[in-house]
Amino acid sequence: MTTFADLSTSPSAFDTPLVTPGDHAATTDGTDHVDFAALGLPQPLVRALARQGINAPFEIQRATVPDALAGRDVLGRGQTGSGKTLAFGLPLLARVADGGRARPLYPRALILVPTRELAMQVNDALVPLGKAVGVFLKTAVGGVPYDRQIDALRRGVEIIVATPGRLGDLISRQVCRLDDVEITVLDEADQMADMGFLPEVTELLAKTPANAQRLLFSATLDNDVDSLVKRFMTDPVTHSTAPATAAVSTMDHHLLLIPPHDKFAVAASIAARPGRTMMFARTQLGVDRLVEQLGAVGVRAGGLHGGKTQRMRTRTLAEFREGRMNVLVATDVAARGIHVDGVSLVVHIDPPKDPKDYLHRAGRTARAGESGAVATLVLPKQRRTTLAMMEKAGVEPGQLRVRLGDPELTELTGARQPSGVPVSNEPQEPRRSGDRSSGPRRFDDRDGRGGQRFGERRFGDDRSGHRSRTDERPAYRSRTEDPRGYPVRTDDRGAYAGRSDDRRGFAGRTDDRRGYAGRSDDRRGLPGRTDDRRGFGGRAPARSY
Repeated sequence: MTTFADLSTSPSAFDTPLVTPGDHAATTDGTDHVDFAALGLPQPLVRALARQGINAPFEIQRATVPDALAGRDVLGRGQTGSGKTLAFGLPLLARVADGGRARPLYPRALILVPTRELAMQVNDALVPLGKAVGVFLKTAVGGVPYDRQIDALRRGVEIIVATPGRLGDLISRQVCRLDDVEITVLDEADQMADMGFLPEVTELLAKTPANAQRLLFSATLDNDVDSLVKRFMTDPVTHSTAPATAAVSTMDHHLLLIPPHDKFAVAASIAARPGRTMMFARTQLGVDRLVEQLGAVGVRAGGLHGGKTQRMRTRTLAEFREGRMNVLVATDVAARGIHVDGVSLVVHIDPPKDPKDYLHRAGRTARAGESGAVATLVLPKQRRTTLAMMEKAGVEPGQLRVRLGDPELTELTGARQPSGVPVSNEPQEPRRSGDRSSGPRRFDDRDGRGGQRFGERRFGDDRSGHRSRTDERPAYRSRTEDPRGYPVRTDDRGAYAGRSDDRRGFAGRTDDRRGYAGRSDDRRGLPGRTDDRRGFGGRAPARSY
């Protein structure tokens, strides 16, 4: 455990005695290596962890779990990938399990996170453990339908994992109340502050009971977070693993100076490397453009940013995790908090401007003590500002001038020539069944009228209960004669003939309008050059009598 090396990075709220894991538990050999049972967790949770192959707690978990189990307010600081999810999740599950079932609409615990992906990641990590102790969790995030979230709240859910915006919407709809919340967790609190969620978070915390326990976990604890600490936390105990910049020691950092005309070619050769790679662009347009360009040269890649529907984001992440694509291109916001095992290289296509963004990006590799590499592509005019930013982040990169095909580039990143065979990089939107997402609705995505649609329907197929475009209408069988004796050119549609379908009684160019058809003669003895409209001729005025 370490203390803050620089007091300027440690606001007053965190100037509390640092508590180490050794204050709570120790093994017989005098080391601070303890198991989960020694931390005071119930046996069902310990066994559930063992079934997942998790037997020894990380440093942040050893430090925070005993205090959290004891009901203390806890501030936990640790770099990305240090095990913060279980550090708050395990004591949360243990405490909630002792209190019985939740009332409908009244969750008993709340986990606030900055992004949808992080909410799902936290939920996926805790749901199997929650089943072991009879605790139910539900995510409440934007970009997905409200129905299932509301149904779960009405049935009663103990823990809700939410983004601030969606939780606020549910509360305004009066389908969620925070009066019974006993424990509130703020995960990645610094990121929520950076993303402008501080007002929403403050409002939500104010709706929870004043005496509720609060756990705050973050990679950094700065002045924005301090305002929450001072208002909502009571005598918090602070635990800090290595400082935010310590993770850089397990990474190799490279600043690659490239000519402007070589930027994409170098990026594509790095993307074609074997192994899992994450690339960062500054804007959503930059992400989409790079994904498209990589596909054109044969590199399978997926894009992740806030402009995509939740279904598409989930699908892209699943393909990346499962190895169906080796390259994920993302914006800073979309990728924050995402944990994907085995990312061996992070590439800054656009160098970040903020040192915290650099650390968050770099944190996608070298997780949980593993090694990794971080490469930043820098144009000549970006060199000075990028080096200054990296210095603030505590990084001293190796600098190298490279061009496409240089052996040094291959040695550092594993770059190789792309295949050149175009591939489709955009995963298909999963077919909607049940709830609809908020994404665009296409023709074949519609449910059939009168009930749920089964199977795919194509244009021209017969609709159950509705005639197809080419069906004969039972009232009029002839293609050339109306039963009233009026000739028509095409199928009669519901007593009104014409060249195209009747729309609520009015057809196409030559359709009869309420019984008046024909291109020349009016069928009531009123001649005209085109169709009579309610007794009036078309291109030539009807004669008056």
